[in-house]
Amino acid sequence: MVSIKKRHLKKFVNASLKSAGRVLILTTNWMMNSLRKLVSCVILDLDGTLVNTDGIMSEVLKVYLVKYEKKWDGREAHKIIGKTPIEAATPIEAAAAIVEDYELPLSKEVLLSEISPMFSDQWCKLKALSGSYRLVKHLRGHGVKMALASNSPRASIETKITYHDTWKESFAAIVVGDEVKAGKPSPEIFLEASKRLNIDPSKCLVIEDSLC
Repeated sequence: MVSIKKRHLKKFVNASLKSAGRVLILTTNWMMNSLRKLVSCVILDLDGTLVNTDGIMSEVLKVYLVKYEKKWDGREAHKIIGKTPIEAATPIEAAAAIVEDYELPLSKEVLLSEISPMFSDQWCKLKALSGSYRLVKHLRGHGVKMALASNSPRASIETKITYHDTWKESFAAIVVGDEVKAGKPSPEIFLEASKRLNIDPSKCLVIEDSLC
């Protein structure tokens, strides 16, 4: 058995931690330099990627459907997930799906006009997902251009990011679904973002929470 005095052990541990810290810094710098050679910009989705929108659809529809004596129970969620005003597809597609599923006596346009303010009231409550602030700060600190690409309306996107410090000024471009011919899952919105950043699509990294 080897006997080591406590003070010697402490010096050894401290030296090891310092060494490990230097290695971590060198590794991180190496990774960023390597990444820069492959990637010139990062295009991010917002809902479900940077901010947590889970549950907002249910909260709003539970309240709204009461006026038509309907009850939101989530059974139709798989049909419209990714098609709500806060998720992936266009808001009008979301409204059409809700009208059809619940046999509501109104048009998709009227539904959209009525529930949009209800969703807007929820934006101030959205929490950033774990690591979101750190990611945006890290990319910005290393001079990596960023863009947002979302099928949500521009007004809702710009409202959401104003509740999160430094986000609004961190994105060089914002592309929304009604600014392209085909929204997600088509890649057109990402191609438009790369065009606005004046960067070749092959040099762009896309971070998205749904399959495109």
